[in-house]
Amino acid sequence: MADSSNDVPVRFFCTAGNGMESFLVDELKRKVAAQDVIQLQGKVIFSSPATINNIIKLKSAERLFLLLNYDTPLKLPTHINQAKACSLLLSKLTGEKNELERVAMLWIRLQGELNPRAIDSEVLPSAVGVKRRKDNNGQSLVLRDKCHGEPCESKRKILEHGNPDETAMDQQPKLQSSMDQITFRICCKCSGSVARFFSTQDVSKVLGAGLTTLLGWRVDLKNPHLEGIPLTKFPLANRDYVQSTGLRSTVAWAMASLAQIQPESLVVDPMCGVGTILIEAAKEHNGAYFLGIDINEEQLVKANGNVAYAHLEDRIQVLKASSLVLPLHSASVDAVVCDLPFGRKFGTKMDAAINLPLILSEMTRVLRVGGILVLLLSPQLSCLIKRLFIQEHTNSVEEKDSQTEQQDCQSDTTTFTKQGHNDGSASTQDTERLHGQSRSNPSFSLRHEKTFRVSLGAIDGLIHKYVKSSPCLE
Repeated sequence: MADSSNDVPVRFFCTAGNGMESFLVDELKRKVAAQDVIQLQGKVIFSSPATINNIIKLKSAERLFLLLNYDTPLKLPTHINQAKACSLLLSKLTGEKNELERVAMLWIRLQGELNPRAIDSEVLPSAVGVKRRKDNNGQSLVLRDKCHGEPCESKRKILEHGNPDETAMDQQPKLQSSMDQITFRICCKCSGSVARFFSTQDVSKVLGAGLTTLLGWRVDLKNPHLEGIPLTKFPLANRDYVQSTGLRSTVAWAMASLAQIQPESLVVDPMCGVGTILIEAAKEHNGAYFLGIDINEEQLVKANGNVAYAHLEDRIQVLKASSLVLPLHSASVDAVVCDLPFGRKFGTKMDAAINLPLILSEMTRVLRVGGILVLLLSPQLSCLIKRLFIQEHTNSVEEKDSQTEQQDCQSDTTTFTKQGHNDGSASTQDTERLHGQSRSNPSFSLRHEKTFRVSLGAIDGLIHKYVKSSPCLE
């Protein structure tokens, strides 16, 4: 995509949860032919020839922004007065007025493309498009603009396809008028030499005053149109096809992407909960079929509700059964994708750990040779599973994984021991019990491929990917 006014490539950046950046880069390149990609911690910068309506369909991103400027860090001399430091800061971060105006007008234009129903609004941004609030039952309600219900047909055609009697020159004053009414607030972080001179509040004040002087924008700390330059009111990670939320949608999508789902594949989640992983997978892979299994009746009710809400009843089925005894034939499944409960369904973390060999045994049994197993685990369960796998051949990727995660296992096991035991003896006994159960366990027909550490909010989870390399021994 390029700015039609001067053919300058439009630069975007997406935010991503920690550990999700590589998934986002891969999706950007596959789906929107992203170019000039720069991967940073928590965000990815890119340009793309795709339309904005295709870019907002990204599944691994949290939010989407227009990029105003990306530059090297500002280094302030040790001996510099406050006024000079403010001047350098302002020139570095706000740049040229013409560039600011170009990006702002581009943002307004894109808002018009994304929100064609924002009628009778003073400014085009999505802040005035669709609002949500919670009713007394906690359900999400959608409140539209001043036009009630669907807009009339004539207005709809003009909004979606443009007014044929209006030229680009006619639209320019409208865009300029909209830009003059923009409100904003500044959020920032300071480090290095800048932090020695300014607090985050100081930087916000300097930049806020500069933007107001340059463009006439107004500061609004409570409900601004701009905080950064977001292109959507709500995060891309919000799914309008999910009624009851469970696992973070971006992580669920990433897990499904690792399963290498093909048309006609059968994918099983043996602890499906409310069905988040299955729904993300089904939305991405139209030709595959999905089965969700759970022992919890309340979770199954929510899962069925989510499946119906997403209109996926023809491809997703759920049933009540135990993950320890799956009602499936051996080698009948192409992929198993599962968010293993972090102890909640088993009562304690140690109970979950004791059942790991049996759970893995059943997952492996139903997988065909060449099938994919993707698990989301707590750091503690991740370390326990690694102790179950003694692989004959260790490739360089696995060696790297073991090196980078060895300290995590040590620290996580220490935390686990402190939470569950007064000393390490019980933990050692349980580990020995795990190994004793696993010696004849068919989970050893699995070949480990990769581990990803991702943020789940307050805690981290680890996504493990395995391939079934040989038949299970009965």
